[in-house]
Amino acid sequence: MNLSYNNRSGATGTRSRLSDVNPQSGLCAVCQDDCPGYCEVGQSALRGAEMLYPQPYGHMTSAAQKDYPVDYSHLSIMGTAVGAHGVAADSDEAVFSNVDLSVALGHDGAIRLKLPIVVPGLGSTDVARRHWEGLAIGCAISGIMLTIGENVVGMDEEAVINNGSGSRIEDAPELRRRVDLYRKYARGGGAIVVQENVEDSRLGVLEYAVKELGIRAVELKWGQGAKDIGGEVKITDLEKARMLRERGYLVLPDPVGHEAELGFGRAFQEFERHSRVGMVTRDGFHERVGQLRDAGASYVFLKTGAYRPADLARAIKFASETKLDLLTVDGAGGGTGMSPWRMMNEWGIPTFYLASLTYQFAARLAAAGEYVPPIAIAGGFSLEDHLFKAIAMGSPFVSLVGMARAPLTAAMVGATVGRHIDDADLPKHVLKHGHTRDAVFASSLLLNEEYADIGPVPDGAVGVYGYTQRLAQGLRQLMAGSRKFSLGHLTRDDLTCLTPEASAVSGIPYIMDLDAAEVDTILGV
Repeated sequence: MNLSYNNRSGATGTRSRLSDVNPQSGLCAVCQDDCPGYCEVGQSALRGAEMLYPQPYGHMTSAAQKDYPVDYSHLSIMGTAVGAHGVAADSDEAVFSNVDLSVALGHDGAIRLKLPIVVPGLGSTDVARRHWEGLAIGCAISGIMLTIGENVVGMDEEAVINNGSGSRIEDAPELRRRVDLYRKYARGGGAIVVQENVEDSRLGVLEYAVKELGIRAVELKWGQGAKDIGGEVKITDLEKARMLRERGYLVLPDPVGHEAELGFGRAFQEFERHSRVGMVTRDGFHERVGQLRDAGASYVFLKTGAYRPADLARAIKFASETKLDLLTVDGAGGGTGMSPWRMMNEWGIPTFYLASLTYQFAARLAAAGEYVPPIAIAGGFSLEDHLFKAIAMGSPFVSLVGMARAPLTAAMVGATVGRHIDDADLPKHVLKHGHTRDAVFASSLLLNEEYADIGPVPDGAVGVYGYTQRLAQGLRQLMAGSRKFSLGHLTRDDLTCLTPEASAVSGIPYIMDLDAAEVDTILGV
C-alpha cells in the first residue's frame, strides 16, 4: 500500500523524471546532475517557499492525496428484510420517499435544517469569495447550514476599522454581502453562521455580526483538518499587503521591508498572509463563550481540528461544560483552501480515527450523566454513503456531516457550465443533455419558478441545489434499505467493518462476527 506520494504531485505541478523512485524520499532512483528539476525538491531550488502550496493558488480547492490505512470504505452499510423504524412496517408506508432527513439544532431546537449538512467555515480565500454567490444561495435554497469562515472582515479592503476600544469594526461590506446573499433566498430551513479566529476576535467580528447584522449563531474556531496553523492566502497587490500588515496580520515577505522593495515584481509576485494560532485555556474558553452570549448570540458553536486526542477531549469537555449548541470535529485528509501541501498530507488524525475517538469520548461523558452537544463530523466527505456512515458511526451523538469542498465544487461546476452555455461551447459530456440552462440543469425550471419574485437563480446555486438533491435521494434510499426512516433511528448497528483493523479502531463489529447471537437463535442449533 502506498500511503503517501513524496516529492511529486499534480497538486503542486511536479513530477518525477523516472518512474522508479526511492519510496522514502520520493527522489528518482537515479538523480542526474543535468536534470532541470521537475520534482518538488528541484522546483523548490528555484522558487523556495512558494512550493509549499498547491497550484494554481486561489483558483482551486485541494485535499490530501494520502491513502490512510483505515477509512470509510472499510465500513459497509447493513440492510435488512424485516421491520421498519419511524414508519409503520407496511410496504406501502416504508418507501424511501418517506424518509425524514430534517434536523433540529440548538438548545431550543429552533435551528431547522432540511438535510443533515453543514458547510464549515469558508473564509477569506479568493476561491470562496468568487464563488460565494452560488454557494450561499445554493445552501439557502437547499435548507442547509453555511458558515462564513475566518478573516473575511480583515481581508476586506472596503471594511472600515478603527483603533478605538470595544468593537473596532464600523462597517464590513463583504461580511454583510455574504450574510445577505444567504438570507435573501432562505425559505423555511437552514442557518447562516459567522466564525472567528484570533484576528477576528481582536477586531470584534462576532460582536459586530450579532449586533449589526442580526446573526444568531456564532462559532469559535480552534482549527481545521487540513492544517495545524492558521489560515493563509496569497496577495498580489503591494498596497493590500501593507494594509493587512497594518491590520495585524503576519505578511511574508514583510511588505514594508527591504526584501519587498528589492524583489517584489522581480524575484517574486505575491505575498503570503498568515493568521495566528490560538492558545486554548479552559478559563479563557468559558470567558469567551460568556462574552458572546452577553453580546446577544443565541447559539454558540465550536469547530476543532485534527489535533491529538487530548485536544479532542478538551473540545468535547469544554463544549459540555459551556452547553454549546454544536461541536464540529474536522479530520485530516479533507480541506478546501490553500493549506501547505505536505502538511495537508502528513499531519493530524485522519477522519475515521478521529470520529472513532469522538464517539468514545462522548460516550464516556454521556455515561457519567454529563451534557454532550450535538456533533458534526467533517473531513473529506462528498456523497450520500458518507453521510450515512458518519451519522450512524457517531450515533447518538453525531447529528450533522460537515462538507465544504464538495458543495464548493458543485458551485464552481455550475458557474463554469453556465458560462459555456452563454458562449455556446458546451463540452460533449454536457451537450448530450441539451443546449439551454433548462435542459442542462435538471433543477433550473423548478428553481426559477419558485424564485421568480427575485430573479434568475445563479448557475452556481443551481449546481449546489442539484448536488444536494442527489445527496438527499441517495441517503433516503440507503436509509430505507436499512429500514430507518428518520436520522434519529440510525445506529452503529447499521454498519459493519470489512476488516479487523477497522473494527479495532471503531469498535464496530467485524462482518464475520455480526449478528452472531441472533443467528444462533434463528437457527436453533
